[in-house]
Amino acid sequence: MNTDKVLDLLSKIYDLELNGIIRYTHYSLMIFGPNRLPLIDFFRTQATESLTHANLAGEHITGLNGHPPLNIQNIEETYKHDITDILEESITHEKEAIDMYYKLLKETENKSIYLEEYCRTMIAQEEQDYIEMKKLLRDHSK
Repeated sequence: MNTDKVLDLLSKIYDLELNGIIRYTHYSLMIFGPNRLPLIDFFRTQATESLTHANLAGEHITGLNGHPPLNIQNIEETYKHDITDILEESITHEKEAIDMYYKLLKETENKSIYLEEYCRTMIAQEEQDYIEMKKLLRDHSK
């Protein structure tokens, strides 16, 4: 297993998950209208999940003698707070995370059961979130 490559991918995942905490917290504050209350809960849950995922990635980084980065990506503020825009941005973010976990899986497959299972679990969770967001968007794109 190429530990440097794995650490690089885990660091990118860590950044993405930290990004998700900020992104989803922001979205939960910017939702208005008749569906506000359930959507606030949904996005706050997403922020909490991102924190859990960042902690897991950080544990794997330190477990491989790495150092979790403090260089969170720039989070672009689009100033588009319509629920459709928020969901589209969220879907893009989730897809990026899914792709990164698949890259990590490819790097760890048949080399570390521990990391391979971590990747598969995270992919399943991220894909479930992605599907839920697509379903929410379907309701708002009428």
